Parts: sequence; structure tokens; C-alpha cells
Amino acid sequence: MTTEMKENLLDWLRDAHAMEEQAEKMLTATAERLENYPELRHRIEQHIQETRHQAEQVRLCITRLGGDTSAVKDTTAKMMAMAQGLSGIFVSDEVVKASLASYAFEHMEIASYRALIAAAEACGEPETKQICEQILGEEEAMANWLAEHLPATVKKFLARDETEGAKAKR
Repeated sequence: MTTEMKENLLDWLRDAHAMEEQAEKMLTATAERLENYPELRHRIEQHIQETRHQAEQVRLCITRLGGDTSAVKDTTAKMMAMAQGLSGIFVSDEVVKASLASYAFEHMEIASYRALIAAAEACGEPETKQICEQILGEEEAMANWLAEHLPATVKKFLARDETEGAKAKR
């Protein structure tokens, strides 16, 4: 592996680590506010645990390659997640918007891990490739779960929104 290839791989792993930090903050903010959607909250809480493990696995890949995580990227990602979490306060359909945002974010993660798998393979890094493949499977599972449950979440929101005295937002 050339120095340039290694630096690209390390940079993309740092991006992935920051992305997982952002995902954890975003998912935690969503889960903490969900009151009337217990199945969605449970699945998000499960994915928060997966996300924490993913961040640790990516950090280990970075360390194994002689690098370190980027405090700037991690902090920026956390700030973006906090801003997104706060935005839910101002919309009347928070659960639907959060579901859409989570689904889109999962697909960004899927694309990132597919790129990392290709890079790890090109760099002759089988451990990194294997870890990224495992994480990719978890991200795909979450994206699929969100896609399968989105219609039910929307219908539950609409029904609650039509019911006097019921809280639909979250």
C-alpha cells in the first residue's frame, strides 16, 4: 500500500468515526423524545448500542493503521447532530421527519462503508475490510427495518394527529 493510499484510507476511516459519533447523538436525541412509538424507540435504542460498537471498531482500525481519530471531525459531527436533534422541537410531525432523516442517514453510512470496503481491499487491509463488512450489514439491517416500518409509523402518526387530546408529534 502506498503512503497516499494509506492516508486516504485513514482519512475515510476518520470520516466514518465522526459519522458514527454523529449518528449516536442524533439517534439518542430522537429516542429520548419518542413517547408514543415504543417499537421505533426500542429499535433506535438497539441501534444506538450497535453504533457505539461501530465507532469503537472504526477507532481500532484507525489505531491499527497508526492513526488517530480527528477531534475536529468528531466535534463537528456531534454539533451537527445536536442541531438536527433540536430541530425536531420545532416541527409538528417530529416522528415522521426523524424517521425520514434516519433512513437517509443510514444510506449515507451504507455508501461510506461500501467505499471503505473497496479501499481496504485495495490497500491490502483484510481486518479493516472485515470490520467494515460487519458494520455494513448492521447499517443495511437498520435501513431495511426503517423502510419496512415507515408506513406503519406514518399511519400511526396520522391517526394520533386526528385524535383529539392525543399527542402525535413524538
